[in-house]
Amino acid sequence: LEKLGVTVLPDNHKNDEYFYEIIVFTGQRKSSGTKSNVYFVLHGNDDETNIRTFADPNREILQRGGIDAFLMSVPKSLGLLNCIRIWHNNSGKGSSSSWFLKYLIIRDLQTMETFHFICQKWLAVEEDDGKIERLLPVASDLEKQQFAHLLAKRTYHSVSDGHLWFSIFSRPPSNQFTRVQRCTCCFVLFFFSMFLNIMYYDLSTEAKSTNSSTSVSLSFAGLYITSEQISIGIIVEIFAFLPSLLLIQFFRRLRPRRPQQSPLRKALYKVRRTTQNENAPNDMKTKTKKRSTLMFPWWCIFIGYGLCLMIVGVSILFIIARGIEFGDLKSQKWLTSILTGFFSSILFTQPIKIIVLAIFFACFCSKSNDENREANEWLDDNSVDLNYDEEYLHEKKDENLFTYRNPIRANRLTENEVISLREERLKEIEMWSMIREIVVYLTFLLFLFIFVYSDRDLNSFLQVNHLRKYFLNTRQENLDFTKISTVDDYWNWLEKSFIKNLRAQKWYNDDPPRNLSGFINDKSNRLIGWATMRQLRVKSELCVKRDFIDQLCSSDYNFVNEDRNSYQPGWTNVSSTNPISSFLVKAFQYQSNETLDTYIYQGNHGIYGKGGYIYEFRGNLFSLQTNLSQLHENQWIDNRTRAIILQLTLYNPNVQLFTSITFLTEFLSSSGVYPSVQFQPINFQIFSSTFQLISAISYLLLILYFMFVELRLMFNLQLKYFLRFWSFIEIGIIVCSWTSLLIYIWRYRECRRIENLFRETNGFVFINLQFTSYINELLTSLLSFSCFFGTIKLIKLCRFNQRLFLFISTLQYSGKELFSFSLMFTIVFMSFLCLFYLLFISKLSECSGLLGTAQMLFEMMLMKFDAHQLSDAAAFLGPFSFSLFIIFVVFICMSMFFSIIGDNFRLARENIKDTNRHLYSYALQTFIQWTGLKKTNDEDVYVQKDERMRSEYRNPIEQFPEKVDQLLNALNSIYVNQSKDKLKLKTL
Repeated sequence: LEKLGVTVLPDNHKNDEYFYEIIVFTGQRKSSGTKSNVYFVLHGNDDETNIRTFADPNREILQRGGIDAFLMSVPKSLGLLNCIRIWHNNSGKGSSSSWFLKYLIIRDLQTMETFHFICQKWLAVEEDDGKIERLLPVASDLEKQQFAHLLAKRTYHSVSDGHLWFSIFSRPPSNQFTRVQRCTCCFVLFFFSMFLNIMYYDLSTEAKSTNSSTSVSLSFAGLYITSEQISIGIIVEIFAFLPSLLLIQFFRRLRPRRPQQSPLRKALYKVRRTTQNENAPNDMKTKTKKRSTLMFPWWCIFIGYGLCLMIVGVSILFIIARGIEFGDLKSQKWLTSILTGFFSSILFTQPIKIIVLAIFFACFCSKSNDENREANEWLDDNSVDLNYDEEYLHEKKDENLFTYRNPIRANRLTENEVISLREERLKEIEMWSMIREIVVYLTFLLFLFIFVYSDRDLNSFLQVNHLRKYFLNTRQENLDFTKISTVDDYWNWLEKSFIKNLRAQKWYNDDPPRNLSGFINDKSNRLIGWATMRQLRVKSELCVKRDFIDQLCSSDYNFVNEDRNSYQPGWTNVSSTNPISSFLVKAFQYQSNETLDTYIYQGNHGIYGKGGYIYEFRGNLFSLQTNLSQLHENQWIDNRTRAIILQLTLYNPNVQLFTSITFLTEFLSSSGVYPSVQFQPINFQIFSSTFQLISAISYLLLILYFMFVELRLMFNLQLKYFLRFWSFIEIGIIVCSWTSLLIYIWRYRECRRIENLFRETNGFVFINLQFTSYINELLTSLLSFSCFFGTIKLIKLCRFNQRLFLFISTLQYSGKELFSFSLMFTIVFMSFLCLFYLLFISKLSECSGLLGTAQMLFEMMLMKFDAHQLSDAAAFLGPFSFSLFIIFVVFICMSMFFSIIGDNFRLARENIKDTNRHLYSYALQTFIQWTGLKKTNDEDVYVQKDERMRSEYRNPIEQFPEKVDQLLNALNSIYVNQSKDKLKLKTL
């Protein structure tokens, strides 16, 4: 109710009998309201006001999004208004000193003429042009009908009053549609939507049964979204819209129980009263304008609440009845769709409707009579007849002709003072921006680290370390997998080490392993299904005839020469007469990846395909030993074998970890055997605690915030945005984060598939986790890069420290020179890379590949290389090449690099700005004053007193304009009194 009142300006004079109503509209932007003292001077064709002040001792005015009405009295009419000069003294604290003024409406209460003054600018030292004073001319009809002005008014009113949910909190104070009534309509709308949704919910089940082949659905974490549910949601929203609209209009058109007086008349009654009848409220004659709007009597409010109660009751009754029929699972799906529709209506449907309607009315209905909808409660369309036989409510003091009204001394800030305040305010804004940036980013890093590290199981390393020692058997040299160099070594490891570890055997006291069926010999890990051994072979080719010797040869493995034929045991096409197990026969027959559920595997010496010849380790220990012996006898591994991939999947119920193990043994055409192994632990538990889920959601919300910041920065800087180093860091964080989210969902779906398969088969089927491990590795890589980019960005936050800022400036100054140097260094380094690779490819293991050669050269740059290896490999070329590398790379290139860094460091130190250092000092000083650690000294007190004395002291020259105004006011009073006497004589 306080916001509805019309404030009588405290500087109104009691003898002034001409009134103006001033309505001030403050913007909705952040920090738009002000606590500074606002002054204005109104100019007309006939006269102008003194310096007047917007003030109200009873309530706060000029708040964000506020509409404030004031009653101003002047000695006589100002005529047609021309302009208004408005400013403030910037006395508010912090952001409360600035003010965003939308526009003003001033009405002459005698002639009922209305004047608009459009501003739409900041009166703030830190915004726009930094001005705190504006000269606003009267807006023409064309300016009042401009699209931007109308769109701003329509959008504000639609959000504050048209959005049913948001208007509960942002309802205009003048609106008769109360918050209680709005809450009631929301309550009815929600239950009516639930009623319609549950009545039509079975349509989705029927649609699924009839269109099961074309139905598209998505289920994630208990959320079920289908195309049928979306269509039903649209139908429900359409059906629920009409009753809710009728109910809202019914409440809007209720008359008040008692006739209400306009705020303007209440303000006039405070300062005037008729001498004829003090108690009559009709002291101001009005001409009532009849409204043609349909309105209902006040008692119809009981009918409205009764309808609401009836709709809610019927809806609850049907919801309970149908909910019992649905069952638990279907009710959960229905509630999920209800909540989804509820939030989408609030966040998407209603805002889109508001924006579309605002643009439509601004474009096609710009001449609507409702252009002053926001000010209708303050602008009384009924004319007010002010008689001259009225007197003030307060005692009227006698005045002579030369009684002078002391003007308000509103000390306008000089240009230098405004500049000083602007610099001070910008420092304060930058300080809070720095604090906000640091706090937000540290919070983001905290949630990022929680999200990343909570996905890492602390038992993963211990599990892998145990399995590595268990299967590789590195303590026995003759059974060490890592030291396999021949085919016989591989068979020896399989028969004497691997299969014995693959089955649970007796305990140390010779007790049988009860209830350990499916467990390996460590008694802790259970084998999922069985282990498989897949062989990849190459086709036989005829060697080129040399020295009259013909020989069948085999090349290295590739996808083209892979052998895909099926054979009989012994790699022949003749069936054996001896009885052989079906597992052995199957091991000599090629199987494609469609039947194996296998994937491409990359080794150290090649990339291997999906298919192959499979042997499954099924049966007890004796059967496995017998089968392996027969495979060995039938030469399952021969000279055409190029790779054997042995895979098994383990599950440790103690730590709830799956482990995918892959033993790869590569048989090269050069007769070398190269073993390698990979252990990939996978944790299928996702969001094991509520805290992890909250951290993940907070992390994604902060990513959305950073995306908004970067998009706004990209829009402002355009192409210059991509010239900034930190832009790529931000893009890296955003891209890695969203890609990680997609991979995370992908891994989640794959884990659910494996869990369902494990639950259906009870673990008695081979489950290949190779593809899941690939997804897990990709997710780990993306999350690692997210942490990397996120940690690198901490350097940007350290720019407020002078020394670290000097480091960043050095890199910025030396950017172009380092780019040119990197081109030259790359050419020199590549030349030495080719030299060492070609010279020592067959003599040094480090030079067997380009990557190893590059690694060796970097070690030589750091002087951490044994030069004797080169001299042993080549007595002359080794030391000679080493000397050339030291001279050109270490002495010349590295010296140039250090010179570039040193010169630019000196340049950055000379040209470094003191902004960040002063900002840090300003923040520290502000913190000390805020905590009270530093007391105000005598010098600061003296400065404050001096400023106060200078503001109060005025020399005689400055008082001369006031004396002239005093004389003019006396002459004006003589003229006004003569006019009044003539008017009274005419009435007599």
